[in-house]
Amino acid sequence: MKRLRLLVAALAAWLLLVPGMAFAIDIKEITTPLGIKAWLVEDKSTPVVALSFSFSGGTASDPSGQAGITDLMAGLLTDGAGSMDAQAFRQRQEDAAASLGFNASLDRLTGSLRVLSANRDEGFELLRLALTEPRFDADILNQRRAQTLAALNQAAQRPGSVASRTLMETLFAGHPYAADPDGTPQGLAAVTPDLLKKRAAELLLRNSLVIAAVGDIGEAELARQIDRSFGVLPTGTPPALPPEWVPPTKPRTVVVERPVPQSTALLALPGIPRDDPDWYAALVMNHVLGGGGQQSRLFNEVREKRGLAYSVSSGLRTYKRAALLVMSTGSANERVAEALKVIRAEMARMRTDGVTEAELNDARTYLTGALALSLDSSGSIAGLLHSMQIDGLSPDHLTRRASLIAAVKLADVRKVAQRLLRDETLTTVVVGKPVGVTPEP
Repeated sequence: MKRLRLLVAALAAWLLLVPGMAFAIDIKEITTPLGIKAWLVEDKSTPVVALSFSFSGGTASDPSGQAGITDLMAGLLTDGAGSMDAQAFRQRQEDAAASLGFNASLDRLTGSLRVLSANRDEGFELLRLALTEPRFDADILNQRRAQTLAALNQAAQRPGSVASRTLMETLFAGHPYAADPDGTPQGLAAVTPDLLKKRAAELLLRNSLVIAAVGDIGEAELARQIDRSFGVLPTGTPPALPPEWVPPTKPRTVVVERPVPQSTALLALPGIPRDDPDWYAALVMNHVLGGGGQQSRLFNEVREKRGLAYSVSSGLRTYKRAALLVMSTGSANERVAEALKVIRAEMARMRTDGVTEAELNDARTYLTGALALSLDSSGSIAGLLHSMQIDGLSPDHLTRRASLIAAVKLADVRKVAQRLLRDETLTTVVVGKPVGVTPEP
C-alpha cells in the first residue's frame, strides 16, 4: 500500500507540474465467460484487490409505502448470509482481512470489496453469499430499524441536516428525489424480512451490473471470481428510472425556524449534466466561484474580507435525472442576510465578467492534478473507474481529461456562468432565526 501511495503521489506531483500530462493508468476491459463486463487496472505493487460495483435502482425507486427499504436492505446484506448470522459473518470478514459493504444512493445500489490477494477466494465467497443468500434476520432488522429511526430523529435536530432535507424537498417537490433516502418512520415500520428479500431480488440483477477492479489480480482470475460471485444472479428488468426533473422557473426562499445562534444557508441552482459539452467549463467556473477552498471568490469575499462566515463553498452535483449547483454557508443570525447578499453579488459578477486569466490558469492547474491527489489507494482508483462507467465515459477518458480542462477558455467560462448563475432559478433555504431574510413562496 505504501508503494502504491508513493506512485500516486509522484504521479500527482508530475501532473501538477505538467498540466497537459495524461494519466498513466492502463484500463483493461474484460468480459467473463458468463458475459459480465468489468474494467480492470492491474497493480502488482501491493497484495490487495479492490472491487467497486453497483446495480441500477436506488432509494428514489423505493416502493410506495416502504420509504427507506433500499437503504435499510443495503446495510443488512452484510448482517448475516448463508449459515452465518451477523456476528459470524463479521468474524469471517475479519479472519479473511476482507472489507465488504453496501450503500444506496438515489439512483443505484453500490458495493465495495477490499481483500488481501492471498485471501481473494474467501473475499469473493463472502461477496457471493451476501448477494445470493442474505438472511435478513428479524432481530437484526429490528436493531437496524431502531438505529435508523434514532438517526432520523437526530438529523431533525441538526440545522445542516434540516437544510439539506428541506432543499431537496423544495427543489424536487412531487419527484422521487424529494424523499429522504433514509426513509420515514411509517415506511420503515412497514418493512419485513420478506419485503427485504423481494427488494433484493428486484435490484440484484446481473444485467444491470457495473464493475471495476484494481489490484493484484489478472484478467482470467478476475473473470473467474466475478462469475463465481455474480454469475448466479438473475437477469431481469431493473426498476424504472425516475421521471425527468422540471427545474424551478422562479426564485424561492424557504426559512425554517430553529432556536440556534447561527443560521445554516443553502443556495441551489439547476446544474449541468456530466455528459454536457460545457461540463469542464462549469468545473472551472465552480472552482473559481466556491469550489476552490481558500482560493475561491466566495471564501475571499464572505469570510476573508467581511468575516461573515467560518466556511462557504460551492459544488456541482449530478444525478441520473437532475443536476445541481449548490452553495453553502453558515453565519450569525444577524449577519446571514448580508452573507446571502454577497454570494448573490458574486454570482452576478461571475455572470458579467467571467474569470480572469490568472484564475483560469490556476483552476486548470489545480483541477488537472487534484484527481490524481485523491487516488491514494486501490479502493479510490476502483471507485473512480466505477464512476467513469456510470457517467458513460470511455476508458481512454483519463488520457484526455487534462487536455479537456486545458481547452477551457475565458469565453467558455463566461458562457456557462450566464447559463447557470441565473437569479430567477435560485432556491434558498435558511435554517435558524435569520434576521432580514424574508421567505419567498
